[in-house]
Amino acid sequence: MINKNSPIPIYFQLVEQIKGCIETGELQPGDALPPEREYAEKYKISRMTVRQAFTQLVNEGYLYRLQGKGTFVAERKIEQPLQGLTSFTEDMKARGMEPGSELIHFEIVPASNQVATQLSISEYAPVYEIKRIRLADGVPMALETNYISANLVKGLTEQIVMQSLYAYIEGHLNLMIDYASQTIESSIASQNEAKLLKIKNGSPVMLIQRSTFLKDGTPVEFVKSVYRADRYKFMIQMKR
Repeated sequence: MINKNSPIPIYFQLVEQIKGCIETGELQPGDALPPEREYAEKYKISRMTVRQAFTQLVNEGYLYRLQGKGTFVAERKIEQPLQGLTSFTEDMKARGMEPGSELIHFEIVPASNQVATQLSISEYAPVYEIKRIRLADGVPMALETNYISANLVKGLTEQIVMQSLYAYIEGHLNLMIDYASQTIESSIASQNEAKLLKIKNGSPVMLIQRSTFLKDGTPVEFVKSVYRADRYKFMIQMKR
């Protein structure tokens, strides 16, 4: 209920109430919210107050608007802690989701100058170029391009990369992955990226580049990823 005598702003009370309905499952992703007018009449508050609450929930990613259709519950974002190095497959399984991949491209190519520098190999040395759409419960989450030295990681096949690269590298080749260096920046989806990720052209995305290293310091992987900003967020804990 809305307490008009509370020092907490009315719009914020409504925000928290709707959040509670989403988090308890009373409101499911894709559900349409009642019109602003109905909330205003139900709680005897102004439509401007309801609109303010809706806008905050849209900005926080709980809701989204479709022009001429209304306001709907958004899919929940996957929260990825930035402590520790895990694979996409491990992340999804830890969340009780079914990881998957759609292989777009797989071949051995000569390393470009950038890739060679990242992998500490000679320019034009053979590398696997692997492009995949990463899925969670069948929904596209990211577009991922991996570059791996073919002289270091041998025997990769399309069947292997459809599963978990890290499991093959560590479990089959006995190469122990130790740490990674990663950068994250914001961007907007290109036409091709939007098509593959099933989002609108120009939608916000996160560009991630990561170099992964073995315990002896040898670079084992260079990855360029495009993550959907509407389904993914990153979290870090900081201590003073």
